[in-house]
Amino acid sequence: MPNFTTGMATFENIQDPTDRYKSIAAPSEGLFKDNGSRFISLAYPVKNEEEVKFLLSEAKKKYHDARHWCYAYRLGLKGERFRANDDGEPSSSAGKPILNTLLSYGLSDILIIVVRYFGGIKLGIPGLIRAYRTSAADALDNADIVEKTASRTYVLDFGYMEINPVMKVLKDMGLAARQQDFGMTCGITVDVRLGLCGQFEKAVSGIGGCNFRTDGQDN
Repeated sequence: MPNFTTGMATFENIQDPTDRYKSIAAPSEGLFKDNGSRFISLAYPVKNEEEVKFLLSEAKKKYHDARHWCYAYRLGLKGERFRANDDGEPSSSAGKPILNTLLSYGLSDILIIVVRYFGGIKLGIPGLIRAYRTSAADALDNADIVEKTASRTYVLDFGYMEINPVMKVLKDMGLAARQQDFGMTCGITVDVRLGLCGQFEKAVSGIGGCNFRTDGQDN
């Protein structure tokens, strides 16, 4: 396995399959019709609950004359943060079928909103489950499903004397600073793939005068 060295630490260029997961590359849409009702599905790649809230608000503005805006999302490497919402439909007839569709496709960091325009004829719970599941699946069938790498964001704080060793760690590990500030004090924000987090923390902890912090939430 290839490795490289900086200072006293040796790093392995890990390609860890455990920090890989599937999501969608860009928004996509789907549609299902039954007895006059239309189910418009909107799939989005998302990173957090704030994005979910924003996209749901935008959908309600765009489709303001619809009857329901049901949704489900999964977030995190293993989809450990999730939610399903029926938005007034009978319990577990809308949000759960959407969520189960995400599970069956094995996707995370994704939101699906299904907008329903009522056609005047009730579909019954089995009909609703089929409609929401089929509409969600249509959006995913129209999406570009890709493999992504889960990462963790670190913020480093250090003095001018530590600039060179800190930058060397980033260079040797193939990391690019997302943000950097070399003002009165020095700071760098960097995303590190989960498979390298242990080595990264060990390396920066070995630099005197360099401190790091993370919000603990993986991206």
